[in-house]
Amino acid sequence: MFDATFSSVFGTADSLVGAVSATDFLLCCGFSVVLGAICAAVYMFRHNYTKNFVVTLALLPLIVQMVITLVNGNLGAGIAVMGVFNLVRFRSIPGSAKDIGSVFLAMAVGLATGMGFLGLAVLFTAVVALVNLLFVLTPFGRPREPGKMLRVTIPEDLEYDGIFDEVLGRYAVEAELTEVTTTNMGSLFQLTYQLRMREPGLEKAMIDELRCLNGNLKISLGLVPQARETL
Repeated sequence: MFDATFSSVFGTADSLVGAVSATDFLLCCGFSVVLGAICAAVYMFRHNYTKNFVVTLALLPLIVQMVITLVNGNLGAGIAVMGVFNLVRFRSIPGSAKDIGSVFLAMAVGLATGMGFLGLAVLFTAVVALVNLLFVLTPFGRPREPGKMLRVTIPEDLEYDGIFDEVLGRYAVEAELTEVTTTNMGSLFQLTYQLRMREPGLEKAMIDELRCLNGNLKISLGLVPQARETL
């Protein structure tokens, strides 16, 4: 019974060319639409998205299924389709890691339905959805406490080397001076630190102590800019 999951509704690969019935084709289309919607739902789970990308992702298995059904067994048509996909790839803007992974998922589902392996497509989609749910809901891959960027303005006559180390050592696990710049026509210095707080809620106390050391000049504390996720 389980072995039927890995068999094609079209029969053997040789019988696929020019032998697809309307019923089998519509059945594969139905599976592609449903599985495409599931792929889109997996992508949307706890992730920022746009409607255009979600709709495209849901339709991608159906499109790939049609292409695979038409070119299966035809070497020349297969090479031509590969060239078209390459043109589309190089005209596309870079996406995030999850965007690209979701596109590959949708294409894999379309390949399976295009070959008639409907049971395999359903099983594969279910496994990916379950694993994605497991990874998203567990601490797997979750970064540590996000790093923060501290900018402290000091007078030009203040010797800044090590002056804030004692305060930062009490409130931060890690603190590193990464940049020193002049500001206000050279009359002030701005020190930039990358640090990781020992625990949330200590920011105000730390800033109050730093204000006593830098003459109550400007201090800013924010998250470190995150690089865009790409593959």
